[in-house]
Amino acid sequence: MSSWDQLFVHANLASFASDAPFGLVEDGALACAGGRIAWIGPMRELPPDASAAHEEDLDGALLTPGLIDCHTHLVFGGNRAHEFDLRLNGASYAEIVRAGGGIVYSVRATRAADEEALFAQSLPRARALLNDGVTTLEIKSGYGLELDAERRMLRVARRIGAELGITVRTSFLGLHALPPEYRERRDDYVALVCDGILPALAAEGLVDAVDAFCETIAFTPAETHRLFERARRLGLPVKLHAEQLSDQGGAALVASFDGLSADHLEHLGDAGVAAMAKAGTVAVLLPGAFYALRETQLPPLAALREHGVPVAIATDCNPGTSPLLSLRLAANMACTLFRLTPEEALRGITANAARALGLADRGSLAVGQRADLVAWHARQPAELCYWMGGNLVRRIYLAGRSAAA
Repeated sequence: MSSWDQLFVHANLASFASDAPFGLVEDGALACAGGRIAWIGPMRELPPDASAAHEEDLDGALLTPGLIDCHTHLVFGGNRAHEFDLRLNGASYAEIVRAGGGIVYSVRATRAADEEALFAQSLPRARALLNDGVTTLEIKSGYGLELDAERRMLRVARRIGAELGITVRTSFLGLHALPPEYRERRDDYVALVCDGILPALAAEGLVDAVDAFCETIAFTPAETHRLFERARRLGLPVKLHAEQLSDQGGAALVASFDGLSADHLEHLGDAGVAAMAKAGTVAVLLPGAFYALRETQLPPLAALREHGVPVAIATDCNPGTSPLLSLRLAANMACTLFRLTPEEALRGITANAARALGLADRGSLAVGQRADLVAWHARQPAELCYWMGGNLVRRIYLAGRSAAA
């Protein structure tokens, strides 16, 4: 006799565990035990003697893995709504930066906030993502650009995970921008990040991965390579903001380090696609930033498909270029702006997003996977991309246990 903690019956299961469209199991059942998926299949195959402490009849509602937002800058001080207003009133980005705006504005606000203030400002953003179905979240540093402020950001990221009961993966983004005090000492700052800040934060257990912004307005491939070499010596995986504004060879660089992901990729070339395919590096597309910046250069989806590069989607939640608090809306944007199919977009916020974080225990509905689940006010998977806004979450389960949505 099978006895489980939780049993869902009469559900439409978007499992993403097979090559079938959405991995869909219609009129299915799913059982959880010990925080893991213990059984999944069609109702007609459910053992007749199966029992569970709790049973829920979903009456045809959609059940999916918990969504995974694999690229965010969610912890920051203040916001930059005033810059949004300025841009729409004709100010150029360069003019805003000269007036003290841009990333430097967020750096000042973040440095000025103590840990409690950062936590209080950032927690509602994480809660909004959770209420939209996100159960695993990546959060980057990169608005501190000094040891103490970067530490506060990463500590807040850890606290958010503990407070909400979700998984938070942290990425150290020390090479995000050049801080004002190092404007004339660029090499000194890169050395500080590689030889001082990163090792210190890694020793404190605050870093799960290492990221950088490799671009003409940020850091060079050589500087990024130096950081990745240090990350390798520390045993940390790497990922990269790459080819957003120009092709700097960043995708091939991160792939050469067996990187988890290359993110943005609007200007990705054939060599980068081939390198990513060979290394298994995930392409993370960020339609929120594409939309907010009114970009026109599309990521090379045809080439990514042809080479079998896995594609993930994320919000890129940040105060400047993607103040986006809905991963479902990001999936909708990926369909509308980048021409992904709903299946590609939904795999991009589940199975492929898990891969982009190096997490093999989630992102699909299969026996042994972590039982992070979402039951939806929907019956077909495409509805999750179709509806723009609104609350579609019926109930969220974290490791098999119900959480308020």
